Amino acid sequence: MLQEDRKNLKEKTEDIKRAIDSLREELEAIDYYTQRADATNNEELRKIFLHNAKEEKEHSAMLLEWIRQNDKGFSKELEKYLFNKERNIVNLEKKEQN
Repeated sequence: MLQEDRKNLKEKTEDIKRAIDSLREELEAIDYYTQRADATNNEELRKIFLHNAKEEKEHSAMLLEWIRQNDKGFSKELEKYLFNKERNIVNLEKKEQN
């Protein structure tokens, strides 16, 4: 849902919104499939749900990378937090504040 009138938005803002909306939908799908895999007693169905969740993770990663490439502020935060060897994520923020 747009918070502002579409005529006041830049095309890039709308594209980033589309990507964020799609990312949210993919993450929700991962959650749904994972819950269903946990809940079923049917092994074949469980495997299908887990396969589907894996596909949604791929889609999520693709969208996240697109967002990173197109939003400098988001890119900066991802570079700080993703794949960092510091195990305590909160420590990264504390180190930056000092």
